[in-house]
Amino acid sequence: MVLYSVFDEAFKPYGHVVENFPVDEILKTLANTPLPEKVGYVPSEPMLQTLPVTELVSKHLYGGMPVQMGWCNGHNTKLNCLEYHRDSEFNLGTEDFILLLAKQDEIENGVLDTEKVKAFVVPKGVLVEVYATSLHYAPCQASKDTGFRVLIALPMGTNGDKPDITPVTEEDRLLWASNKWLLAHSDTTEAAEGAYVGLTGDNIDILSII
Repeated sequence: MVLYSVFDEAFKPYGHVVENFPVDEILKTLANTPLPEKVGYVPSEPMLQTLPVTELVSKHLYGGMPVQMGWCNGHNTKLNCLEYHRDSEFNLGTEDFILLLAKQDEIENGVLDTEKVKAFVVPKGVLVEVYATSLHYAPCQASKDTGFRVLIALPMGTNGDKPDITPVTEEDRLLWASNKWLLAHSDTTEAAEGAYVGLTGDNIDILSII
């Protein structure tokens, strides 16, 4: 697998680097969040949510929509699943990290081949937008000896409880939480818990290339 940079042309279909946005306050606070041995996720972190810059995230990055400022921290080298939302997600790390990404329009008949997945290195301190049509999941560490602390900024309520619905569309099979559609690999905890198995091919592990 090739490791691209988010500054490469290859990243343009998946997202873009946000320039001139004040990130120092976020990075300082993010550095004080936990670093689990595996992967931890908090949708809304009070320390981040109450920062003055959060209002700027709402106004400038989401056009005034209410936002939640959370984190995904820990250690991970595997793909496991891919998800998407109806809105972009913004990521910012205190360390270099890697995003494994594919495109929503590459899903065919409810299935995506993991050969479509590309890997992008996000340097520490660089704010990136991951487009709503980009399939993504937990970040991966950029080296064997380090973990990651990554801001997860999303519209308020995303990744909350799954709405109680009776499936109507084919896409309803993928709905896993509020504003969260998920394709799992069969070799995952998510699949064992009932998530829709929509990834074929290898469950990518980048351990050998970092």
